Amino acid sequence: MKLKSLAKFATISLAVTLIACVSKKTDDSFSNVTGWKYNDKTGTGFTVKKNYLSHVPPGMVAIEGGSFTIGAKGEYVTAQRDNKPRRITVSSFYMDQYEITNKNWGEYLTWMKVVFGKVAPKLVQRAQPDVTVWREELAYNEPYLENYFTHPSYNDYPVVGVTWEQAMDYCQWRTDRVNEKALWEAGVIAPPNFSKLDKMTSIDSIANSFVFNKQKYLTQDSYQPAAGKAPRKDLFARNSKVDMSDGILFSDFRLPTEAEWEFAAYANTSGKNGMVAEGKIYPWSGNQLRQQSKGGRRQTAQMLANFVRGRGDMMGTSGSLNDGATITKEVNSFRPNDFGLYNMAGNVNEWVLDVYRATSFDDMAEYNSFRGNVYLTPVVASTDALGKKAFKVDSLGRIAMEVAKGDDVRNFKDGDENSQLISASDSAGLANLKKKANNDPTDILRPKITDKTRVYKGGSWKDRAYWLNPSTRRYLDQDKSTNDIGFRCAMSVIGDVNQTKKK
Repeated sequence: MKLKSLAKFATISLAVTLIACVSKKTDDSFSNVTGWKYNDKTGTGFTVKKNYLSHVPPGMVAIEGGSFTIGAKGEYVTAQRDNKPRRITVSSFYMDQYEITNKNWGEYLTWMKVVFGKVAPKLVQRAQPDVTVWREELAYNEPYLENYFTHPSYNDYPVVGVTWEQAMDYCQWRTDRVNEKALWEAGVIAPPNFSKLDKMTSIDSIANSFVFNKQKYLTQDSYQPAAGKAPRKDLFARNSKVDMSDGILFSDFRLPTEAEWEFAAYANTSGKNGMVAEGKIYPWSGNQLRQQSKGGRRQTAQMLANFVRGRGDMMGTSGSLNDGATITKEVNSFRPNDFGLYNMAGNVNEWVLDVYRATSFDDMAEYNSFRGNVYLTPVVASTDALGKKAFKVDSLGRIAMEVAKGDDVRNFKDGDENSQLISASDSAGLANLKKKANNDPTDILRPKITDKTRVYKGGSWKDRAYWLNPSTRRYLDQDKSTNDIGFRCAMSVIGDVNQTKKK
């Protein structure tokens, strides 16, 4: 008995020891490999930030990543065969809770007018949404042309008439504005004084003074500290700049990848038993288009998204409307999905980051799947004797970027005839193949697919219910816009999503 008791005691002691070892946090005061103290003014100056928690970016929701089945849900005889089901994993990311609104776009457009209105009006024009997307030859939509983007009644409606390229410009602007505010709140830089713009007539001087750019900030030698504050110093009392290791700057805003968007739309989460109920057709629970009562009976006229119910039926009958929206609707309308995201089906379709290829799902990576990579390299203007590089800056104060040979991989294994060639010498008819590249030979009615053809998803106010399924895919050239495509932004999580806190 004593031996059994001793053995039991030893087992329990070992288990407690192991648990203690596993759960013990890393000491951020000393190095675990050399024993030397961190953040020591008399040492090398190596700093370690303690107890760091990142902030959820303004207007966004933290989404914990995981594994899910991307692609077709259900069988449709007439469906395009471009979304083969695949099991993949998506890393954690942030996503806008709402679609970008006319009010959000108005803030961006006003900033562009104030900063560039006098010296670079073409830049302001490039940011204008296309109001003519509301025009239809056999419909009277002129009131939308005149009012949709500017009248306060439409402030919280999703912006439309913006191209994929304009959406990407907006993401870059938002990155700059959010990071500039973060640095100002941390007392690192002074806020911009826009009243000084009237005295500036050069786009270069305006760009250097008012166009904040994170990449340029991280590479330039100096910056203007906040009013009344001395320049930031490091442990050795040398002038120091903030970089990503300080944990102040946010990552870049961008469009979500198709995989991220579909993962966020379905919002599949595991139950208490760790099992995930997949196979949903729509972003909400169940596969009905109407809201369910507690008793399980469908409630009349309680649609879960705005879409076209049938031919000529945009919102239902007067006095008993089904979704209450002839066109778009406020971005906080209807119920959010299980991630807290609104209108992931209906309202407007949404641009995603990917280049469209019909065979993308056949060869996609199992982790963070994406087609559309074009790797950019900063343009070096000069290098001094110590190897320090000076980067070329464009007219907007941004670091000039270029694409090195072989770094445009949008067409990697895309399934067209050129991709099947081992080398250019393998076929005398290479020139003819190029002419036929990126065309679907089975459908002569489908438009040509190019490197600028982008995916959009989600279904809209003018779509049938089929397109509300997040797995469906459509595409449009990145320089075109419509009255049923908008967007929302995403951002990569640096580290673990559980290390974030709401601001």
